Amino acid sequence: MHKHIEIRKPKTYQMDRHGLLRPIMLMNELQAVADTHAEDLDRGRTYCMDKNCAWVVTHYLIEINEMPGEGQEIEISTWPSGRDAVRAIRDFRITDVATGRELVRATSQWILIDAAARRPLRLDDIMSGWGIISERALDRTFDKFPDFDADVSMAALLRFDDIDLNQHINNAVYAVWATEALGFEFRNAHKLRGLSINFKKEIPAGVPAVTVESKLDGATSRHIIKSNEEINAVMICEWEKISDF
Repeated sequence: MHKHIEIRKPKTYQMDRHGLLRPIMLMNELQAVADTHAEDLDRGRTYCMDKNCAWVVTHYLIEINEMPGEGQEIEISTWPSGRDAVRAIRDFRITDVATGRELVRATSQWILIDAAARRPLRLDDIMSGWGIISERALDRTFDKFPDFDADVSMAALLRFDDIDLNQHINNAVYAVWATEALGFEFRNAHKLRGLSINFKKEIPAGVPAVTVESKLDGATSRHIIKSNEEINAVMICEWEKISDF
């Protein structure tokens, strides 16, 4: 087993108005290196299409020391860091190439499902001989998120371009809905420091809209994303005020 490492220079189109990588772009970058590594390990999209199965992410826990900026050369590394009967853990680290300082660290939890039955598959039956690297980028457990009473509710329309090849809403889009629910003034004066997501139920193509219920408590925002009265995801965002505001 080896770590997978890629070098990136974020582009202008990936930046927000403050020159920082947008949350959806951060999640897309993590997804991209995970996909490539899984393919290298012969358990990626090619394998899944042949075996009629699919990887589904259930959790992301992300801590941001410094969001990458435009043209900053960064190194993104990822590796499988744990596994039980049905759940696989994958960690990520983003560092600045010039200085070596750690910018972002993250961990994620995945299950492999039968694409037709939508039921988890036993990993030992499929991934025998596929080892792990016990090093953790972010040594946190995937605990249940605390309940909260929402202060505000926002409707979000689903776009055609939000649908991915698995025929459901791409997981990075959830980060857009949650952060946008806080409004322009708050977003303009704050930068993201942490993002925790528990995906509970897929949103299929054809759902016209979702509801984002949110509560802001100081530097922490909590969000529930629903469609057809079912909870699809729960999120917690940690924020820091931008010094110029």
